[in-house]
Parts: sequence; C-alpha cells; structure tokens
Amino acid sequence: MSLQAMDSSHVALVSLKLEVGLFDTYRCDRTINLGLSLANMSKALKCANNDDTCMLKYEENEGDSIIFTFADPKRDKTQDVTVKMMDIDSEHLGIPEQDYAVVCEMPAGEFQKTCKDLSTFSDSLNITATKAGIVFTGKGDIGSSVVTYSPSSNTDDESEAVTLEVKEPVNVNFSIKYMNQFTKATALSDRVRLSLCNDVPVVVEYPIEENGFLRFYLAPKIDDEENME
Repeated sequence: MSLQAMDSSHVALVSLKLEVGLFDTYRCDRTINLGLSLANMSKALKCANNDDTCMLKYEENEGDSIIFTFADPKRDKTQDVTVKMMDIDSEHLGIPEQDYAVVCEMPAGEFQKTCKDLSTFSDSLNITATKAGIVFTGKGDIGSSVVTYSPSSNTDDESEAVTLEVKEPVNVNFSIKYMNQFTKATALSDRVRLSLCNDVPVVVEYPIEENGFLRFYLAPKIDDEENME
C-alpha cells in the first residue's frame, strides 16, 4: 500500500510505502487509486487507542467512503469510523530515479536534534557534505550554529554510526521548518537516510522495519544560497 501527499506550495512531497509483510491481513483485488483528505484521515486515526488494531476497508459497491475499524480485544470493543473520499487531480506520481551525489545515514535522533537546535538561529538549513564529513549550518541575525559529523568507523553500535557515500561534494539550502516537520517521524525508525544532490530535492527517508519506508522530498532554497555562504 502506498500513500502520497504534496503540500499546497509544491515544495514538499511525502511518500509512504507499506509492504504486504507489515500487515496481519491484506487483500487487494486490483490496483486502485483513492483520494483522502489528510485532515479527515487524521481525525479518524485520533479515535484509536495505542493498543488498538486498525483495519481499512473499501468496497467499490458501497459508495465513496473508506471505513476505519479500530478493535480493542482486551475490552471486546470495536469502533467504525467512515471517512468520505475526495476527488484527486492526478494519478500516483512517478518519482524519477536520481543518482545522488551524497548519501548519508545517521541516527534519526541526532538528525532531529540538529534540526531543532539550528532552527533557533535560522529559517534555513545549509548542508555541506564532502568525504571528510557532513556539516549542518544555521545562520541568522542573532548568531549561528554549526554541527559537524565525521564518518564513524569504529563505533560498536551500528545504529549510532554516521556513514557517508560521496561521489561529489554538495552545498545546498533547505527550509528548516519543513525539516523539523519531517523529523516528527523519528519514532518510526532508529536511522535516517539523507540523499543529496546540488539543485535537486533532498530525500529524507525513514525505514519502517524491513518492508517499508517513509520518504520526504524537499526542494532546495536556491535564492538563499548566497546568503548562507
């Protein structure tokens, strides 16, 4: 099952993929595109408790709605929430393959803290990466902050390692507001992967177990490049 959504300014795109192995039960008779308001979907999911199971059901002969069923076996309780679908303007977007200049993997918590810290000083996040390391910079009127990570080669815990694959150096700027929104996904994964190239959207990817992922695509802030330098 795949989900895509784009912000109204067409700056950011989110792509979620959940493979069949992540579900207790999965049945899909044919490929189908369904449109949902994220705001309405969020309202439905807020009806669930932490220990509930969730079942999504759509039947073509039962109208223009999707049913969310939340079940709590301990209380022998079920709750059905019906959400109206919406017309979507386009089909599922095909994201072109990109040969990225830099791929960095690091602890998701570290990336979250870095973005939060730098947002204190700047609205923009500058990322510079070479084979020597990756540097995150926030610079504003009140001051600046620079966080540098060198590739980890001797850590005993792989989940704490910072790895870099560099084909050529990059120097790009992004909205730190969006990055802070992306890092709310930190709870899903111990690791985050950043795929970077000059003048193209960054990919911020959180693996979901072995069978899925949550990816955010964010266009660079080209106009701020000179100011950050």
